[in-house]
Amino acid sequence: MPNVAAFDLPHAVAGLLVGFLVGLTGVGGGSLMTPLLVLVFGVSPATAVGTDLLYAAITKTVGSAVHGVKETVDWKIVRRLATGSLPAAVVTLIALNTFLRVGKDANHLIMVVLGAMLILTAIGILFQRRLLAYGATHHPPVLSDHALVPTIVLGAVLGVLVTMSSIGAGAIGMTVLLMLYRRLPVLRLIGSDIAHAVPLAFVAGFGHWIIGGVDSTLLLNLLMGSIPGVIVGSLLASRAPDGLLRPALAFVLVLSGIKLLTH
Repeated sequence: MPNVAAFDLPHAVAGLLVGFLVGLTGVGGGSLMTPLLVLVFGVSPATAVGTDLLYAAITKTVGSAVHGVKETVDWKIVRRLATGSLPAAVVTLIALNTFLRVGKDANHLIMVVLGAMLILTAIGILFQRRLLAYGATHHPPVLSDHALVPTIVLGAVLGVLVTMSSIGAGAIGMTVLLMLYRRLPVLRLIGSDIAHAVPLAFVAGFGHWIIGGVDSTLLLNLLMGSIPGVIVGSLLASRAPDGLLRPALAFVLVLSGIKLLTH
């Protein structure tokens, strides 16, 4: 059992950096934290994913509470997403534990999924606005009632991807939600996406904990840095040069994805 009282400065600094970038850009922490843990700190992919999921669950609980107070959460969308994602997360965890175990096979599969998701997230970051513009001109807005099944399916896909890689609910999930619910304010969709990410990350994270994929010492050190980092990043977000940050982030994610796929 790891010593949760042990303070490790490099991991705290990594948490600070990732928290700052998340607050500054809105990019999901898993897209940055998980490859950093694997490629820089040498953490096994399964442990990196499991630890990052609980890290994300705790930090997003705060963000979800803020959106809840501001009434920028559409709980109907959250319920639809969770209807698909939570069962999918449980089934994925059972499959990992039953067929692969937390070992070499599981780590290899997670590395492949993680690398692919990083590249897809980079594409989502670069082309999200173009995809939305295309959807706005080529497809009529979907009525909320008609979006029920697509939203549940989206939730199921995110449940599998997030459980496997801790990535997917941010750039990819938000892009699809924005296309499905174009009648709703963007801020309301962001709040709904964050609120949905909390139970999904907790379920997937605790599942990884049960099958031995979480380092509690690492988790604590990451949180020590990320909480002040995300606050500072959020305060500076309005001044960030979006046109420069998005391509730079996408470039880093693509490099990380390629590195993981060829690791």
